[in-house]
Amino acid sequence: MLSKSVHTAKPRPDLPAINNRKSAISNQQSTPRISLAFGCAGLDHLAIAVPDTGAALKLWRDTLGFTVLYSEDLNDATVRLTHLDLGNAHLQLVEPLTPDHPLRTWLAQHGPGLHHFCLKVDDVDEAMKASPVPTASQPHQGTQGKRALFLDKTATQGVQIELTGK
Repeated sequence: MLSKSVHTAKPRPDLPAINNRKSAISNQQSTPRISLAFGCAGLDHLAIAVPDTGAALKLWRDTLGFTVLYSEDLNDATVRLTHLDLGNAHLQLVEPLTPDHPLRTWLAQHGPGLHHFCLKVDDVDEAMKASPVPTASQPHQGTQGKRALFLDKTATQGVQIELTGK
């Protein structure tokens, strides 16, 4: 029989107090809210870097049952983006198609896995102008005729964030 362990957390004066689902953290204005800064309309997709889309689909489509929405080869056929339906967002499988694609280096260093998440914005150019953090690139071609832009991950605590829209 397992015994129940009771752990009582000691208050930490160096952290804001959390009370009734509202915390001092959520009320602080020191960090700009991305939804306000960019006119964010929500999550567009989670991107997983994969060395082989066909092999990845055996897990995501065949085993887990996600439906493939579309697949596109972009940027002069240097990368394949395959979107699966997650309900209110997409799962994007990102496969580099050329030996010199930067994602090949990323895969060699990290292996397959979560590469970035992408937020929907109305206008990529306006989001770039309004960005409270530097961008890592100029807007580029995204899927289905959309434009996309990456934020500088050194300014986003190491998290790769993409913005997509018109």
